[in-house]
Amino acid sequence: MPQHATLLNLPDALEVIKQMKLRGYGWGEQCREATRNALRQFLETQMDAYIDSYLQEVDKVGIKDRRNGYYPRTITTEVGDIELHVTRSRTASAGAFLREYARRSPTVDQMILACFIFGCSTRKVSRVLLPLLGRPVSAATVSRVAKSLDEAVEAYHARRLTDQYKVLLFDGVVLARKTGAGAIRRPVLVALGIRPDGRKEVIDFRLARGESRQSWETFLIDLCRRGLEGQGTEIIVIDGGLGLHAALQSVYPNIPLQRCWAHKTRNILDKVRKKDWDEVKGDLHAISHAKTVVRARHAARGFADTWAKTYPRAVKCLRDDLDELLTFFHYSDRKWRTATRTTNAIERRFREVKRRTRPMGVLSDNTSMDRILFAVFTNENRNQGVMTPFLLTQNN
Repeated sequence: MPQHATLLNLPDALEVIKQMKLRGYGWGEQCREATRNALRQFLETQMDAYIDSYLQEVDKVGIKDRRNGYYPRTITTEVGDIELHVTRSRTASAGAFLREYARRSPTVDQMILACFIFGCSTRKVSRVLLPLLGRPVSAATVSRVAKSLDEAVEAYHARRLTDQYKVLLFDGVVLARKTGAGAIRRPVLVALGIRPDGRKEVIDFRLARGESRQSWETFLIDLCRRGLEGQGTEIIVIDGGLGLHAALQSVYPNIPLQRCWAHKTRNILDKVRKKDWDEVKGDLHAISHAKTVVRARHAARGFADTWAKTYPRAVKCLRDDLDELLTFFHYSDRKWRTATRTTNAIERRFREVKRRTRPMGVLSDNTSMDRILFAVFTNENRNQGVMTPFLLTQNN
């Protein structure tokens, strides 16, 4: 068992807790109570000192004042509620010393925010934290804490960008949003860049009404204005939507386009009877995974010869975009071919968004959608070793 010791300050108390966890000691109520007592003692000692110092200062300038008892105040900490005696004088209060704690310690706000980010609804956060804090946290409190993301989100969308990407990927993905008329589905336009060292970064995203040319142009022009001019970008990978394709012709007209094979495969299979899916997919795989562009074109001719009579629309769907489906053969390195053949890197990140938002049902407004998207995408960037200087990009 740990030795008993007098804790003189808050860092010492937290260090003892850390060491107890590392050594495997249980985190029972007895330990929690001892920690609360240590925190209470520390905070009340500091408040006494605060008032003593204040009285000395005002006495120097001839102002008469004296202690005037205390008043109770409760703060919520990571080890539960602490009932404090806040020292005061006739003209001042040591409550100013507690201003940084508000009604909760900063660590509690971090825990609330983490619950929100990792998929808990505002009402479920209370149940999750109740065993730890010893009291419920209201949905309104969770919402207020979540709003602390807003400034970081705004800065993220306005930050200066740099041309440091070998490849750019664009795709539109859909989230549900709650309205007075029920849930509506709104697309999220996403830009992801691949750096020369292979690291992937979600550059930015935008909530939009649709995936029209105008919506995409607005997003792309903003990226370009902020510094993403495409200098040094070798390929842009797209989902195949007509609106995005048209917008790119006006904003980034000189960068070769690669159509996403995953989207194209789904479009082709929509024109094929289900009983033939496996065979058709195998023939498409022979094109997309050919060793050379020459072999890929040969496989494409074979696909047309095999399926033209049975599924002419499927063959036309392939032929119309074949050149843009083979742009990725610009690379001889297998890793870069894999990275540029599809927009799967964006879709994988959006699967994480959906995994975290699924317990929330539908998100109540654009602001809450923006927060969760920002939190998930910046966390994914951190996992790639790509740091953006905003909230939740550090290990907090």
